[in-house]
Amino acid sequence: MISRRLLRTKTLQICYAYLKSGGQTINQAEKELFFSIQKSYDLYHYLLLLMLDVVDYAESRIELAKNKKMPTYDDLNPNTKFIDNRLIQALRENEDLKKYLNDQKLSWTNYPELIKGLYNEIRESEFYKKYMESTTRGFNEDKKFIVELYSKVVIIYEPLYQNLEEQSIFWNDDVEFVVGMIVKSLRAFKASDNQNVRLMPLFKNEEDRDFVKRLFRKAVLNHKENEELISQFIKNWDVERVAFMDIVVMSLAITEMVEFSEIPVKVSLDEYIEISKYYSTQKSNIFINGILDKTVEHLKEQGKIKKVGRGLIGEVN
Repeated sequence: MISRRLLRTKTLQICYAYLKSGGQTINQAEKELFFSIQKSYDLYHYLLLLMLDVVDYAESRIELAKNKKMPTYDDLNPNTKFIDNRLIQALRENEDLKKYLNDQKLSWTNYPELIKGLYNEIRESEFYKKYMESTTRGFNEDKKFIVELYSKVVIIYEPLYQNLEEQSIFWNDDVEFVVGMIVKSLRAFKASDNQNVRLMPLFKNEEDRDFVKRLFRKAVLNHKENEELISQFIKNWDVERVAFMDIVVMSLAITEMVEFSEIPVKVSLDEYIEISKYYSTQKSNIFINGILDKTVEHLKEQGKIKKVGRGLIGEVN
C-alpha cells in the first residue's frame, strides 16, 4: 500500500500547486491528488514489470548466443540462474500483477535501450557475479538477490529517473518510495505461494483514503488561518519573505496535528520535518522545526490540539 509518508508528500505537492495557481476548484484539485496517488500505484506495478523485462532480455541474449554460426561451449551451455530465478517466475505467474498490467496497459516495449542498459548495469554489479557463481539454489537466495537488485541497482539507476520523468510528471519523486514498497512486497513472498498471492493494495484501509482527503481539504480551507498563526512566531521576518513551500509544509503539519486526534504530535512533526528536507530550501527544516515547536505549544495552550486513543491521552510532547 502507499505509505503515509508518500500520501503526505502527494498532498503537499497538490496543495502547493492549488494554492499557487488559484485556477482550480477544490474538487478538481482533490481529483488530481487521487490521480497522482493512483499513478504511484501504477509505478509500483510498472517497476515490477521492469525486472521481468530485464530477465526476458537476458534470456534473449542467451538464445542469440546459441544460434551463432560458431557458438562456443559457454554459448551452448549458459548459466541460466538469473533467468530461472524462482521469485521472478512467481511474479510472472502472479494473477494480481498480470491483471493490473493488462488493465492499465503498462509496458516497457517502447524503451528497449533502458532495458538493455539496466541489464548491463546489473551484470557489472559484484553481487550479480557472486549470485551467478554460487552453487546454492533456493527460493530464499533468489528472493534475496532480486531484493538487492531493486535496493542497490534500480534505485540508483539514473537513466530510469530520466525516463520516468519524461513519461509522467507524477513520477518525478516516487521511485525511492515505490522501490521501498516493492522490496516489502518481495520479502513477503514464500516458496509455497501460488499465483493468487495478493500484492499490496492501493490504500492500507479506508482510514488512509480518508486521511488524504481530509488532510487536503482542511489544509486548503484553513490555509489563511494557519498562515496568520505561523506569522505570529516568525520573528524579524515578514511572512511574505518566507519560502511559500515552507508555509505550506507548516500549514499541513498544523492541520494534521489539529484535525487528527489519533496521530501523535511527534509523528506529525517528524514526518513534515523530514519532508521539508526534500521540498524546501536549504536548512528550512531547522527553521520549520523551530516555528512548529512554538506553534504546537500555543495550540496546546488554546486547547486546539487534543489527542485520544491508547497512549495519546494527556500527550504533552
